[in-house]
Amino acid sequence: MAIIGTTIFSHIFPVLFGFFGLLLIISGILDENNPKFGLGIVLFIVGCAFPYVVLNALI
Repeated sequence: MAIIGTTIFSHIFPVLFGFFGLLLIISGILDENNPKFGLGIVLFIVGCAFPYVVLNALI
């Protein structure tokens, strides 16, 4: 059961956060929408740091 939990937190969630973060960054730049751009940056950084924070707590 721990392998399934660690796989979700190390491979699935970061990819989703990073993908949607990049979409929001690109969309925010093209539309000149600063809140969307900022949210994309925050979401991308959360996606990058998410495995390190969560997996340290799980393992």
